[in-house]
Amino acid sequence: MQPENADAHNNLGLAMIQAGQAGESVSEFQAALRLRPNDAGYRANLGVAYLQKADFDAAITEFQTALKSSPQDATIHYNLGLALKLKDQLPEAIAELQRAATLDPAQADIHYTLGVTFWQQGDFPRAAKELRAAIQAKPDYAEAHYTLGTVLKQQGNLQDAAAALREAIRLQPDFAGAHTTLAAVLRQLGDTAGAAAESRLGEEIGKEKTSEQAANFATNSGKRLLSLGDVDGAISQLRSATKLAPNSAQAHYQLGVALQRKGQKGEADQEFQRAASLDPHLHPPAP
Repeated sequence: MQPENADAHNNLGLAMIQAGQAGESVSEFQAALRLRPNDAGYRANLGVAYLQKADFDAAITEFQTALKSSPQDATIHYNLGLALKLKDQLPEAIAELQRAATLDPAQADIHYTLGVTFWQQGDFPRAAKELRAAIQAKPDYAEAHYTLGTVLKQQGNLQDAAAALREAIRLQPDFAGAHTTLAAVLRQLGDTAGAAAESRLGEEIGKEKTSEQAANFATNSGKRLLSLGDVDGAISQLRSATKLAPNSAQAHYQLGVALQRKGQKGEADQEFQRAASLDPHLHPPAP
């Protein structure tokens, strides 16, 4: 209705990025820029689209162009640093990330990415400093606590590493990697019982997540088969999903739908009741 509305093109591009359609968003940002060529925000968004497409050279070009008119924009410096990091141009990436941190020291992700970059370079003291800055900016940043614990472990600072990893687990109890790394730290500290317990938890969480992924795949497969009219195939897949993830409300609900389609009302009602007990928002469809 308004093909000359630059903001509409830009907003559509942003919606496409959020929907995982970075490739399609490029043409919308380009359309916005044809209408308003000097808008640094539009150009930065185009850079983000290229970044998500893994076209790092194009992303770098767009971010650098955007910075000519908005040199004090911390987010653009951060995104440029991220693109350079992904191209393994670490010194250039660090310079941009440090510029971003100077402009916006309260942005936790900037410090976190800087910390990871220093860690990749083997500069553990600077990595730890930036990771602590990320935590100061965002105390509930579980991933930053975990990465700090890993860096401290590599430095040989085992007590502080254990504390950081325990905080990551407190914030995110199902963080399998934190449990596994804490197990290694405790083993080095001589706490064999604690190490065994954490190792076991890490393995159990890892298996549970694998089961959840398999259950999601089976649920989606069952829904697809049902839509194609293969009711028996759908029931088979959905039964598998409920075995892999007994607490998946969607798996039970979709199995109920498939059983209802098969005419097995009693069993279908049981599945709908189980789904509703797990998620009260789920209501049986009309027969």
